[in-house]
Amino acid sequence: MQNLAPIALFVYNRPDHTRRTLQYLKQNRLAKQSLLFIFSDAAKDESQKEMVEEVRDIISSVDGFKHVEIVKRRKNLGLANSIIDGVTRLTEEFGNVIVFEDDLISSEHTLKYFNDALKRYEKEEKVMHIGAYMYPLKNENLPQTFFYRAATSWGWATWDRAWKNFEPDIDKLISQFDTQKIHQFSIEGSMNFWKQIVEFKNGKNNSWAIRWYASIFLKDGLTLNPSQSLINNIGHDGTGIHSGINDIYNVIINPLPVTYFPDKLEENHEAYLAIKQFLKKRKGNLWQRGLRFLKEKLKLNR
Repeated sequence: MQNLAPIALFVYNRPDHTRRTLQYLKQNRLAKQSLLFIFSDAAKDESQKEMVEEVRDIISSVDGFKHVEIVKRRKNLGLANSIIDGVTRLTEEFGNVIVFEDDLISSEHTLKYFNDALKRYEKEEKVMHIGAYMYPLKNENLPQTFFYRAATSWGWATWDRAWKNFEPDIDKLISQFDTQKIHQFSIEGSMNFWKQIVEFKNGKNNSWAIRWYASIFLKDGLTLNPSQSLINNIGHDGTGIHSGINDIYNVIINPLPVTYFPDKLEENHEAYLAIKQFLKKRKGNLWQRGLRFLKEKLKLNR
């Protein structure tokens, strides 16, 4: 396979997670033919310096790829700005990019899935994002891959033509929403996507991902997703920037290669319903949410 998409890996202060992410990424069948760009953010303050340096020691000796380039930030950009900067650079230079963060373990077939999908939908303007993670859905009749409206951020890929539509200005995004769009954006109220938009506006989060999803949604774009996840997030242990302690999103990675991609460029209704059902169930009733909150607090205090 020629002209493989470059891989962008964003790391910060989690040496154990970074080591595991690289271990699994290196086991991918296309790793040796792929360019890897590792973006290492600088420490936010003195308390982070030691861990940042430990991560930088780990990435300094990475092998198993066609070429490895390490970008050491001199100042702390924060996750959102680091990702926006890195993705913009690589999409402009190569035309596409595959994006990993430092807490994602992958299947040996994940890179092939990304590259196959990037090639297949390269000229399809409506397809704007390729995700590799999928919730543990119960519907066993879904096709191997399907189109959906929302963008998952745990292992993803895109093209320069799509990323050009990324709108970082939250006010410009909000101005394009009405009540009906908010309802559809939040999967009919089953997910707190709009709450994330409002929290970003109020300075309570700095999510690049919610702005990317909003940018896709407002362009009536589609995201490609596997019905069985090709990624598992190992960052739900309290170490992540936006991840608490939670096993709701834990999945068993699909060990098989992806061989099916949809021809019809439209959201898969069955997949949409399965995701909506999962999201509603995940929230639980007030009693279940209270128990989950206490369980997370107990884990944090250990």
